[in-house]
Amino acid sequence: NIRPAKTYDGLHSPVKPFDLVVVRENTEGFYADRNMEQGSGEILVTPDVAISLRRITRHCCERIAQTAFELAQSRNKHLSIVHKANVLKIADGMFIEVCREVGKKFPEVRIDDFIVDAMAALLVRDPAQFDVIVTTNMFGDILSDEAAGLVGGLGMAPGLCIGDGDVVMAQATHGSAPDIAGKGIANPYSMIESTRMMFDWLGHSKKIPEAIAMARAMSEATTVALANPNARTGDINGKGNTASMAKAVLDALK
Repeated sequence: NIRPAKTYDGLHSPVKPFDLVVVRENTEGFYADRNMEQGSGEILVTPDVAISLRRITRHCCERIAQTAFELAQSRNKHLSIVHKANVLKIADGMFIEVCREVGKKFPEVRIDDFIVDAMAALLVRDPAQFDVIVTTNMFGDILSDEAAGLVGGLGMAPGLCIGDGDVVMAQATHGSAPDIAGKGIANPYSMIESTRMMFDWLGHSKKIPEAIAMARAMSEATTVALANPNARTGDINGKGNTASMAKAVLDALK
């Protein structure tokens, strides 16, 4: 699950400009529906005792580490591993071990690692010091939402789920937001940017230059639209709505 977060001019982020990507393992970890062949990873032993199980496998650690290092290699050659190995010594210890082992194939990439609570504090203080962050499922979910909050909220939180082979799913990370359904105020950026990420993946993985060009054009168009306070939505200090933001992107794309 690839979740980028970056600042844009005019959005009044509380921190200095940054551009980072959280690479989140999305098939296991503290998510009850992703840990078992049958049944759930959560058990109610008695009315007063609940147990949650977390599965961490070497295979999934290797797969997400490889993805993260390839991304870091193409960006600023800096990868930060986030974990809780001081407490989850076996599972997160294996996660760090596997990430560093995969990292040997990428000698140009600088590697550091952080305990997740320290990372949460550092993201608030100075997110610009990070580039690519790789972590397990729940930690990645939380940290990517935190990073989006520094940009302007969950309306600025795109994502791309990349599976094995030919499968990808462009999916904004904010959910369906039923409380604002039909009001015309939802920020369309995260859906548009998720789609741009899908074009970019399609172009590079299938060597389709038109898809790469489309992704580049969409990136430029959203940047233009976000710079216009009359077009962008209220959640990011704008005077517009969903329709005006979408129209501004389309106009810039043309």
